[in-house]
Amino acid sequence: MGIMPHRDIYRALELALSLDIPFYPQLSNVSIYEDMYIQVSQNFPGITIDFDKERLVFNTASFEQELDGYFMKMDRPETFTLTKEYSAVFHKFLSKELRGYKAIRGQVTGPVSFGFKVLDESLKPIIYNGEARDVLFDFIQKKVNIQYQELRKRNPNAFVWLDEPGLGYVFSGLSGYNEQHAKEDYYNFLQGLEGPKGLHLCADVNLPYLLELGVEILSFDAYQIEFMPREYATSVAEFLKRGGVISWGIIPTESATLAIETPATLAAILSDEAV
Repeated sequence: MGIMPHRDIYRALELALSLDIPFYPQLSNVSIYEDMYIQVSQNFPGITIDFDKERLVFNTASFEQELDGYFMKMDRPETFTLTKEYSAVFHKFLSKELRGYKAIRGQVTGPVSFGFKVLDESLKPIIYNGEARDVLFDFIQKKVNIQYQELRKRNPNAFVWLDEPGLGYVFSGLSGYNEQHAKEDYYNFLQGLEGPKGLHLCADVNLPYLLELGVEILSFDAYQIEFMPREYATSVAEFLKRGGVISWGIIPTESATLAIETPATLAAILSDEAV
């Protein structure tokens, strides 16, 4: 994720650019358009922003009415470009000198998380709408590719990862969109991505499942897992042998949890998981 709590764009950029692999921050405290779901929604048919409730609204009738117009614009890169209105930070990031870094990173909210987050007029996630889901996977794919192309102009080792905090929902027995369906959709989706295929999520999910989706870079919340089952070792080893990269997120994302940890205790947890 690129979410940061800053209200000052320049201070956020300064921090992001101080890292070995910088990224463009998403600053929802600066603008509602910086929200990770709203930011990626631009030009998706049938979607509007409810500014009072600060959320996206999907209307099925509007989706059907706007679909033909959307299809006519699909071959235009500007349909999927992240504009200054939806991220002033991204464009300021692109204006920096980025070639000196080993790599740079972008991020786009993934189709599964977006599909579960955005509700229709019946308060039903649009992931359950087959036509909307098909359009969504293609839409996000094009968003990722356009962003990757823009970043790669600034650094040849650019990559974009998909933020998928909602991917854990597919393992719920209450979900009508299960892990097998998601796996099939995701594998096909990833094949159409340009550049390294990256995935980031904080949900506590089955690690071998994630490694079999077809990703090349995986960032996950290792702290939540607490103990890495030994049966995961084979999947991890095979992934690494294929040239895959794993980013072990060991720093807690909740302030209350972080308060009870120290660098030494976190290092010990990570060491235990790697054994």
